[in-house]
Amino acid sequence: MVEHTRTLDFKIAFAIGLGTMIAAGIFSLSGTAVAEIGSSAVIAFVIAAVIAGITAAAYSEFASIYSENGGGYLFTSRTFEDREYLTYGIGMSLFLGYTGTTAFYLATMDEWFVRFVLPEQLAWLPHGSTAVLAAVLLGVLNARGTEESGTFQLLVSGAKVAVLIAFIAGAFTFRGPTTAVGNFTAQFSTDIVGILSIAALAFITFFGFSAIAASAGEIIEPRKTVPRAIAASIITVTVLYALVIVAMTNSTVPPEVIAREGETAMGEVAAGFLGPIGRSLIVAGAVFSMVSASNASILAASSIGSLMGRRGQAPRAFARIHSAFRTPFWSVTAATGAIVTLIVVFIALFPSEGGIAPINLGLTVLTGFATFNLLLPLAIVNGALIYHRRAFPDIERGFRVPGVPVVPVLGILANLGLIYNLPRRGVVTGVGLTVALLGIYLAWGGQREIDELVRRVYPPEPARGEEAETERSVEPDREYFRVLVPIARPDNAPAHVRLAELLAAGQKKEPLIEVVTVTEIPDQTPHEVMADVAGERVERIEEVLENEDLSVEYTVEGHTCRDVAFDILQSARTDGVDLILMGYPEENDEITKQVEYTAPCDVVFASGIGTTDVERINIGAGGGPHHLAAAKLVRQLGEQGIEVNVISVDPVGEETAEDPARTVSELNSVPDLHVYNVSAASIGEGLVEKAKSEGGILVIGASRDRRLRQWVFGSTPDSVIQRAKLDGVPVLVYASSTSVPEQIEDYLFPVYRYLLKWTDQVRGETGRRTVET
Repeated sequence: MVEHTRTLDFKIAFAIGLGTMIAAGIFSLSGTAVAEIGSSAVIAFVIAAVIAGITAAAYSEFASIYSENGGGYLFTSRTFEDREYLTYGIGMSLFLGYTGTTAFYLATMDEWFVRFVLPEQLAWLPHGSTAVLAAVLLGVLNARGTEESGTFQLLVSGAKVAVLIAFIAGAFTFRGPTTAVGNFTAQFSTDIVGILSIAALAFITFFGFSAIAASAGEIIEPRKTVPRAIAASIITVTVLYALVIVAMTNSTVPPEVIAREGETAMGEVAAGFLGPIGRSLIVAGAVFSMVSASNASILAASSIGSLMGRRGQAPRAFARIHSAFRTPFWSVTAATGAIVTLIVVFIALFPSEGGIAPINLGLTVLTGFATFNLLLPLAIVNGALIYHRRAFPDIERGFRVPGVPVVPVLGILANLGLIYNLPRRGVVTGVGLTVALLGIYLAWGGQREIDELVRRVYPPEPARGEEAETERSVEPDREYFRVLVPIARPDNAPAHVRLAELLAAGQKKEPLIEVVTVTEIPDQTPHEVMADVAGERVERIEEVLENEDLSVEYTVEGHTCRDVAFDILQSARTDGVDLILMGYPEENDEITKQVEYTAPCDVVFASGIGTTDVERINIGAGGGPHHLAAAKLVRQLGEQGIEVNVISVDPVGEETAEDPARTVSELNSVPDLHVYNVSAASIGEGLVEKAKSEGGILVIGASRDRRLRQWVFGSTPDSVIQRAKLDGVPVLVYASSTSVPEQIEDYLFPVYRYLLKWTDQVRGETGRRTVET
């Protein structure tokens, strides 16, 4: 496994917080705030900053203890380990908060696009179209692993600050310092309720401090760097926001116009100070800020989803790292889907006015929804700090919040106070959705934590083999073609290791065979109870392999697990293996299906393999991605001198014959290639009979109708395996890893074959009637 490296220093961590905070909040809320409470908006922003600072202090202390990614969900999970529903609620609320925040950013960007960027010819586009498009594009970028580097984030943050400074300088230059201060002083408001309401909405602008804590696993010396970066970013942003409010109060734009412009008022104000160039500068800065902050929020939401998947409080796929992109693909996909849904619901379907039903939501309610789902978990994080101090008094803390428990209690009260002042419809929507998701979780019941499902009780032993030194470990920087070989019966290990070596032949990288023995344990049995059994299996496998003349490097390890298929898949993902070779589980067909459908790499299922002195390979003619992938493997082996036979079966029954042309074209570089056409009662029977007469191994592609076999046909691999066992024919079933579109295609393929068969029957009957006529 690759060792994790910390690469972010203080200036990059500071830039992450600064870049996330300078986003839609200041560009959107400044106009609304000044229109409602004038210069007192400064007080509202300072109140929001102070409350954020209290909770940020709790985040800093937790981050100095748990220097990993995950933020508030990680902190509460480590504090309340046995409070399953509480930690689920925190994780889900934070997930909704981050996705709601992103929806708010992008919906605000959509307002700016409609007001300043889109030409009139595109006025017909539905409200929120650019926001949805931006969400999808950001989701694709994050899913594919395209992310901002630390240096780029630093440059982006610098550009944002430069735009705000230009805006502030324009105001003071236009009015003059004395006039600016006078105008600011004259517009103070004593509307306490209005100030607190704006403070509640403005809190979302300061939540960027959590992005620093969420990236603690990447930061150098996080115990020192995280608290300093959080404090520096909050103070800097508060000063900038205060100066922006001063600039807004000195606008030449009438207050009624600022109120009408709302989210886009800052663009009009900039035009008054700096002319069209100033407006363009602010528009560009606003759009870019919102997109970059949205990107950071998507990363935060996907990290929450991934951690929930690992803990069993979300589908396990959320924790899965994409084999090619090395990102939590499904978690990013879920976050993107949630963002798009929120934009469509709050902005397109039910805007503040003129929606398809008398339900008025809109951008302000979306802000309240997102802020509620952030404030509630933050209140609990403050409470968790008090509990953590008492439950874990001796744990080392790189940073300590002063005045505990008074300061965290103030944070709790302040967060609850802000919630009270949020738009009611936003809070009600947030509560309703959270309760609904909690009900779904109660009905589902969750799953076991990944770390509880699998234990590597016996880590990999040093590499062995004729060319491997006796006690030399696998070189960490060396590129291997890794083949994972799960072994249930130790006596089968030599044949499978030799077969794995054969399958890895012809690869550009040197082969490394990872032998793993999996000991399944009941749900209530501790892993430690079966550790000795796993150890005995490891020792037995090592013993039988050491007696063999093996030239390939291999390792042996032992696992205890509660789900064999999951263990195999998790091992493959963790080690980044290139191929899985496993026996065809005869007693448990579910293991075969789970590995076949969800493996991160290609899989070969072996049946009846007693020897691997292979001189001949038989492959059936067929179609589909699994068969073509099998043909490529056979071609690699054939190019090394092994004889290859292509068997095309014309079934006497109702099955459809496969065209051998595509298979032959894939194998045209094999020097010793033969093609046979046979007739049999079924495809499976024909393949086995011909392979038995010719000798050698029979290779077939995994069936594409296993999922729907009760609708259409029996599974060809299953029938081949059963027949081959009776005739003593060794069989390899090849299943290629598939992308999401390919998996959908696999589901639809049996229906396509059924319709094709039905169409052929109809044509045949029509032809017969025509002849008879």
